[in-house]
Amino acid sequence: MAKTDDEQRGGTRRQFLAGAALAAGAVTLATAQPGAGQAAGEPAGTGSSGFWPGGAQLVISISMQFEAGAQGANADGPFPPLDSKYTDSITPTWFDYGMKEGVPRLLNLWDKHGVKVTSHMVGKAVELQPDLARDLVKRGHEAAAHGQTWTPQYSMTPDEERRSYEENIATVERITGVRPIGFNAFWMRQTPKTLEILQDLGFLYHIDDLGRDEPSITEVRGRPFAVVPYTLRNNDIGRFSNTAMTGAAFAQELKDDFDILYAEGAKRRRLMSISTHDRIGGQPAIVKALDEFLSYAKLKPGVAFMRKDDIARWALQQTDTPRNAPRT
Repeated sequence: MAKTDDEQRGGTRRQFLAGAALAAGAVTLATAQPGAGQAAGEPAGTGSSGFWPGGAQLVISISMQFEAGAQGANADGPFPPLDSKYTDSITPTWFDYGMKEGVPRLLNLWDKHGVKVTSHMVGKAVELQPDLARDLVKRGHEAAAHGQTWTPQYSMTPDEERRSYEENIATVERITGVRPIGFNAFWMRQTPKTLEILQDLGFLYHIDDLGRDEPSITEVRGRPFAVVPYTLRNNDIGRFSNTAMTGAAFAQELKDDFDILYAEGAKRRRLMSISTHDRIGGQPAIVKALDEFLSYAKLKPGVAFMRKDDIARWALQQTDTPRNAPRT
């Protein structure tokens, strides 16, 4: 029998997630100096450029997805597929780990290093963990939108899509006191109407674009809409789908990526994006890897850590921000 779209999608996602719970390795987590555009580290040299606020040579922006608990009854985890006629008793606990252990551990890491991150939040997950969502915002992190339910936007009608975003906004604002202005679609797959709907609802930016290592602007119905690019390469959900990946290897990949972007940042605007997910990036070995990387990055002068809303506002004000093909 041919597989349904949901089954095919589940198989792909399962491949991405399969190795996450098995990943191991050693490294140490580190974080940055507070404040958008603030340079980190004081070694010899200025690390100064005219491409970022405060003359930073490289900006690093970190995502921390807040979605576990909203995954639904048939969500994929790092386990073999199970016929829907049977009860899956273990996968829900894998997601539970994201909120019980992962997010609190990551929040402590960001505090340790003074880094402020962007958290794209599924509305239902916020409803299930209101205290944790409020704590995240209280610590100075950005609450951004990720839909009301953990449902692919690309299969929605325009009305369904708009309703999901409206409910997501209302939920996050009611619980955290913050109205989201940034958006991330399910697996980054939008519909032809997504940017228009987001623009109508007052959003300033989205991250569902892998085309550049710097922010850009897309014209939507003749008006500018910011793009703060996401990442697959510096992304725990992608890298730890490989069971051979270790925390130590992930830390080295982050350092290697950083080295090239930092060198390029002396001559052009460069942005390094890193993505973590509650139940994956919050695992001890991965947190250790992030810690080591952040300590490494902070040794260089002119490194700044910025939330994505701050990047978007700044990019929209610059005359030299790259323009993409307009959305009509």
